[in-house]
Amino acid sequence: MASQLTATKRIEDLLESAKEESGGLRRVLGPVHLVTLGVGAIIGAGIFVLTGQAAALYAGPAVVLSFILCGIGSGFAGLCYAEFASLIPIAGSAYTYAYATLGEIFAWIIGWALVLEYSFGAATVASGWSGYFMSLLADFNIQVPPQWTAVPGTKLILFQGHWQILGNVLPAIQKAGLNPSALPQATGIFNLVALVAILVITTILVIGVKESANMNAAAVITKVSAVLVFIVLAAIFVIHHPQIAAANWHPFLPKNTGKFGQFGWSGVLRGASVIFFAYIGFDAVSTTAQEARNPQKDMPIGIIGSLVICTFLYIIVAALLSGVVPYTSLNVADPVAVGVRATGVRWGSILVNIGAVAGLGSVMLVMLLGQSRIFWTMSKDGLLPRWAGKVHPRFRTPWISSIVVGIPVAIAAAFLPISQLAELVNIGTLSAFVIVCIGVWVLRRKQPNLERPFRTPWVPVVPILGAVIALGLMAGLPALTWYAFLCWAAFGLILYFSYGRRHSLLRAQARE
Repeated sequence: MASQLTATKRIEDLLESAKEESGGLRRVLGPVHLVTLGVGAIIGAGIFVLTGQAAALYAGPAVVLSFILCGIGSGFAGLCYAEFASLIPIAGSAYTYAYATLGEIFAWIIGWALVLEYSFGAATVASGWSGYFMSLLADFNIQVPPQWTAVPGTKLILFQGHWQILGNVLPAIQKAGLNPSALPQATGIFNLVALVAILVITTILVIGVKESANMNAAAVITKVSAVLVFIVLAAIFVIHHPQIAAANWHPFLPKNTGKFGQFGWSGVLRGASVIFFAYIGFDAVSTTAQEARNPQKDMPIGIIGSLVICTFLYIIVAALLSGVVPYTSLNVADPVAVGVRATGVRWGSILVNIGAVAGLGSVMLVMLLGQSRIFWTMSKDGLLPRWAGKVHPRFRTPWISSIVVGIPVAIAAAFLPISQLAELVNIGTLSAFVIVCIGVWVLRRKQPNLERPFRTPWVPVVPILGAVIALGLMAGLPALTWYAFLCWAAFGLILYFSYGRRHSLLRAQARE
């Protein structure tokens, strides 16, 4: 029984299945597309939403250290991903890598964790996208009924021309000497804006991966331009107002409140655990390996290139944002827009909102792209029903998987308090990183003579450090997140033993 659960796929069989087949996915993605896909997932929620929340609630200006910690851990994991992606150029990412090294049961567990990561991740980002879209419309004095822009029961208030969550802006309202009851208020019914956004992106993914990648490339150019504009405007503000920046940066590491994760060094760890959600872009790149023109060469470029670019931008933006605006004022839906407004440059605020709308849109695209490819790969292995692996005869995309994923994600974004699930998304991502890091080391020991187009340096040091940092960040997440994750994993195991195990192609081949 145990040997069957830990049965692995032969590397040779995986490489054979990677060859172009009639009716398979189209190999249309080059290194530029892969880098922009990675940047499309990484530059988004991390800069435009989570930076402000992590600073305000956990780390203060020391959120810069949280990003550095995340960057180091992601760098180690990224090197391991690059080796696997070049060696096993198959759609499926960490799921496929676990299948080749640790066995079917581990592959299922990590595949199920990736379902959690991408699905709820896309829904979380959709909520953030909705906030920036409303902020952009407000810049042009266009107001959408606020009750259609937030999940049920959310208390909203009109403050400084923008509808915002009451609990987040209440300190700023009181600081301004205003009576909250005197300002217009509303209660969310459901987030129609987020729902429509997910449905539109799902339609784009059904039409074709090249079209999706091209749209993503345009969005990446827009949002990176917006980020660079913010960096320039914020840097100019800090240079001309050093006293304001110095006051906002002091204390750089706020004193711990006496509770784990609320500032101090434990707050830096908790902040890193929360913002790690933003670093899953290179994982999404690896899910498209079977659609890359030259995966042995291009996948490492896409993974490592996007990671290096985005980590640098994260650190710079976090430092400047906490210098322009007091960290206590950053727990809002659009912290970067708040930062630009603090510089007094109105056109900069408009441009940043445009960049955030484009940027978060591309994050949703890449997450839903990765999720549908995970379903497609698991179906090909027999662990999920055959419909999940059907490719559209014209568009050459796993269209049923895209629709089946997109509709529930749209509903979740519209009705659930997704912001509370960001930590649950992180634990799925971090568990994938642990499996990949361990898998590289295991495969090096089991099959040291395999031809590896890209080799992770300093094995086993790099894989061990990657796994340890990921486990450390998982330890920084609250107990409720662990309980929810274990429940999700238990539900997944029920599905595996009731369907996947009985329909596994690997097990069927072993019985022949």
